[in-house]
Amino acid sequence: MLRDSAPKFRRRKAERPGEILAAAMAVFAERGFAGARLEEIAARAGVSKGAIYLYFATKEDIFRAAVEQVFAPNIAAVREMLAAHPGPFPDLLNLIIGRILALMSGTSAGGVAKMVIGEARNFPELARVWHDRMASQAIEGLAGAVAAAQARGEVRAGDPRLFALQIVAPLLVGVIWRETFTPIGAPDMDLERIAAQHIEVLMDGLVLKEAA
Repeated sequence: MLRDSAPKFRRRKAERPGEILAAAMAVFAERGFAGARLEEIAARAGVSKGAIYLYFATKEDIFRAAVEQVFAPNIAAVREMLAAHPGPFPDLLNLIIGRILALMSGTSAGGVAKMVIGEARNFPELARVWHDRMASQAIEGLAGAVAAAQARGEVRAGDPRLFALQIVAPLLVGVIWRETFTPIGAPDMDLERIAAQHIEVLMDGLVLKEAA
């Protein structure tokens, strides 16, 4: 069996930026950006506070790096899938909602999205980064897929960008509810049930009957 010949300390050093980013995203999701302390991020990552400064100068730098390295690749993969899928649109709809659900449920993306929304006024650069690398990329990719389906006669006429917003909106609302109200005792929102019911509604209202 092949073994990694790199010394353990060297591998550990190479892994530290990723460990710091993962810890930071968890802290940002829980504490918010203003409330996040580098000491807590360092403790969760298992490094000293000084070690963080070897890789990142500020919390803003940590956030930008996390978006670029942790979250944006997921959106890029979704866009590639959207561009490569030839149809039919109902199949693509199931795939894309499943991918969005996995991203929101399996990572800290939901909590970070809530943080960005809540702190956009005080930290507009966070909102700018999230918009440019996440939100706008997802909407543009979806809008392109909708426009292609319209050209194939599978989707009703309408603004593709607005349809894209309608596709993601219920899942986003469910995530924001889960991150905001469930922790204070409100009934939880089952994202899988939201997704399943949402697909049924979209099939009735967005996909043309002859294409379904």
